[in-house]
Amino acid sequence: MTLTDRQIRTYFKNIFGFRIRHVNLFRTALMHRSVSGLSSIGSRENNERLEYLGDAVLGAIIADFLCHKYPTESEGVLTQMRSKLVNRQRLGSLAMKLGLHDMVEKAGNVNSKNIPGNAFEAVVGAIYRDQGYKRTSRILIDHIFLVHIDIDEVFEEDKDFKSNLLIWAQRHKHKVSFEHVAEPDAKRELYRVFVSMDGEQLAEAVSNSVKGAEQRAAEIALGSLEV
Repeated sequence: MTLTDRQIRTYFKNIFGFRIRHVNLFRTALMHRSVSGLSSIGSRENNERLEYLGDAVLGAIIADFLCHKYPTESEGVLTQMRSKLVNRQRLGSLAMKLGLHDMVEKAGNVNSKNIPGNAFEAVVGAIYRDQGYKRTSRILIDHIFLVHIDIDEVFEEDKDFKSNLLIWAQRHKHKVSFEHVAEPDAKRELYRVFVSMDGEQLAEAVSNSVKGAEQRAAEIALGSLEV
């Protein structure tokens, strides 16, 4: 399916809320490699370079948004949150919800679950090239993420940091251990927990409960691993 310039412009005006300046950028963003053509400089033209660019731009925009929305959260929590918002599965689901998958030009025999998410990242790259960083940030936050994703609901997902750390370690064949040390205090009993992976200490935390110290230490450990 080859879209007309008018169809492309109308889609992005209706869904993303802006007027395209350079429509060929978006035609390329919607071109899967299975239908690659030669560009004017002789290279293969498809959406992979814009996808690479869009991935970096989207990560920066979401990181900045989360820092402002959750000013008291730790780096580990924000890193996890960003990963959940921009992972391939969520972007793919978002692209499907926006109808973006129907806009992608691809060979008839190609059917990959990654195509919608990849196309979304390529579109972000195209918007950045067309509109600049500040405008791209406003478009994505105001017209896409705040409208189509419940950010606070995503934030509450999977907050069992200890379980997440153990699952990640098992998947990657690492051994995780938690060491508990009671630390009597004049007013209350505190617990210090050390988290180690393969014998190397990753993090430590203190709380008035073992569970609280474990969760905080696991959160710090996950942040250091950029899971």
